[in-house]
Amino acid sequence: MDALQILRLPALQDNYIWLLRVTGSGFTAVVDPAEVGPVEQALDARGWALHAILNTHHHGDHVGANLALKARHGLTIYGPAADRARIPGIDVALGDGDEVDLGGLRARVMDVPGHTRGHILWHLPEAGAVFVGDTLFAGGCGRMFEGTAPQFWASLARIRALPPISQIYCAHEYTLGNLRFACSIDPHNLALQARLSQVEAARQRGEPTVPSTLAIEQATNPFLRCDQPAIAGFFGLDPAEPAAVFGALRAAKDRA
Repeated sequence: MDALQILRLPALQDNYIWLLRVTGSGFTAVVDPAEVGPVEQALDARGWALHAILNTHHHGDHVGANLALKARHGLTIYGPAADRARIPGIDVALGDGDEVDLGGLRARVMDVPGHTRGHILWHLPEAGAVFVGDTLFAGGCGRMFEGTAPQFWASLARIRALPPISQIYCAHEYTLGNLRFACSIDPHNLALQARLSQVEAARQRGEPTVPSTLAIEQATNPFLRCDQPAIAGFFGLDPAEPAAVFGALRAAKDRA
């Protein structure tokens, strides 16, 4: 199997753009390019061509460089079929279960609506990588702009069921704030407390905190634990009704 090289490109105030290169074929793709500059600088520094854009959803801080990069590189833009009208320059619209060959490496699409109505993620199973956009963050999840609580919870439950060793590549550096909020909801979670200490130290050193692993998120991210008594009990709700717990948790985070 060809190896996958992944570069983290900081953009805007707190975005991460992910640049992917399949080492055997040289196929190069960018996930959710917020702006042109960081992508072009990374390509120029390495002498790489760019072949594809992999979008997760329509927000401007994820598709802002689509048209400029397409004009410069003649690449192919892939995005969610459920929201194709809002993906600038889209060439190939994809839905749940569709697969794309990225120069010898397989990428599988999953529908994960909730943050937006047409959100997808990109799962590269052979590389153990999952590009989740804004559906899941390190220690948190995206705001529920267009979906419903049952819909969003179902999306998170699908992500939670992926292999625990999966590397989770989200699109924002929100981890410290997310974990501080999480500790207010789940104060007796020792794994969460330890993770917060590690992240505080990393941020003080100016280091990024993503990617994470799904195993870490399963243990410490309250938005993946809405069916657990510790989270449901905080709101006086039944863990057997995780969508209701998720709704209460998301509303609490919105107010935090």
